[in-house]
Amino acid sequence: MKKTMMSVLLAISLIACKDSNNAQQQTEEGSLTQEKSKSAIQKTEGEWLYLFDGTSLEGWRGYNEDEMPPGWVINNGELTYDTELGLEQDYTGGRDIIYGAEEFDNFELYLEWKLPKGGNSGIFYHIKEDYPAPYDTAPEYQLIDDDNYAQIHDLTGYNKSIGHTENLSELKPLNKTAADYAMHAPDLDKKKLNPVGEWNSSKIVFTPEKVEHWLNGEKVLSFVPWNDEWEEKKNSGKWKESPNYGKFKSGYIGLQDHASPIWFRNIKIRKL
Repeated sequence: MKKTMMSVLLAISLIACKDSNNAQQQTEEGSLTQEKSKSAIQKTEGEWLYLFDGTSLEGWRGYNEDEMPPGWVINNGELTYDTELGLEQDYTGGRDIIYGAEEFDNFELYLEWKLPKGGNSGIFYHIKEDYPAPYDTAPEYQLIDDDNYAQIHDLTGYNKSIGHTENLSELKPLNKTAADYAMHAPDLDKKKLNPVGEWNSSKIVFTPEKVEHWLNGEKVLSFVPWNDEWEEKKNSGKWKESPNYGKFKSGYIGLQDHASPIWFRNIKIRKL
């Protein structure tokens, strides 16, 4: 009888211990789930989407291409264009790249970048494919070495081609960093561009009411898209023979290859 009673008590004790362990495990799993949910909330706080976080090129491909062009690689957590690597392969496609996973209409785009001496690149938005190049449709936030580009490259022919008649060897304000390329010049008094080889930050805010260009924390340009002034600039300057330039209200985000090394990091966007 005693042995039977001891067996019953032992079984009850084991069941109670198992129930306690199960309850503790459920509590720990619940806490873990809460932490995961909290982490997910933190990653989407402010509705920012990372187009490039330093670890993956998921979503990126060449303009009018199915894959990334040679030369665009991740190095030390940075998206970079390696000019030597890009020339190693027999490749005839375009080398500008787009984030092709999603199109954006109204947005705030932020990224960090740096150029070498004489470097040149750009940030495109509202890109549509099936055209020869992104700039056939897409406005561009210009990235360039303001101080040294004209010393290294002959700009005479280019300046003549868009109607300039004086100081043909200089880099014009419409073509300098943070310009709405060949459309609107940045405020040079507010502009603070870091020297070549150092990181800069840029931000584009696009809405139908106003477009803003920011450089290193300062708003250096603001304009209204598609108004009478915009139309006049478009139809009298570089884009007068480009009927599809800037007309689309949504499209891809893209980065320009201009046969120059370029480094990007922390590319993120949020919809407005």
